[in-house]
Amino acid sequence: MRPIWLMVPLLNTAQQILLKQSAVDASRAGGAWLVDILSSHWFLAAIVAEIVCFAIWMSVLSELDLSKAFPLSAISYVLIMGVAWIVFGEPLPLLRLAGSLLILAGVWLIATASRPAG
Repeated sequence: MRPIWLMVPLLNTAQQILLKQSAVDASRAGGAWLVDILSSHWFLAAIVAEIVCFAIWMSVLSELDLSKAFPLSAISYVLIMGVAWIVFGEPLPLLRLAGSLLILAGVWLIATASRPAG
């Protein structure tokens, strides 16, 4: 795995946090919710993160089997939970933490599985 590929879950996480912040800001603004979101610097940063992530993701897909590459994006679930807890004060109950560990274990199993001969 190339180190740049780790940018996929990091950029996915950044994008979701940026979108959440733009939605929070827009909900405080009231009336013109959609206009507020579309003109938000948070929203624009999320679009940039998605474009960069897309380019890296295409690189990943050009070199890995889809069934091995896609679980890389699952790391985002775990990162988003942790960052949302830190940034937005969202709850992080024990079962959610346990689920995160299971996700990471699954990603590790898929990533380390050897390709069958043939």
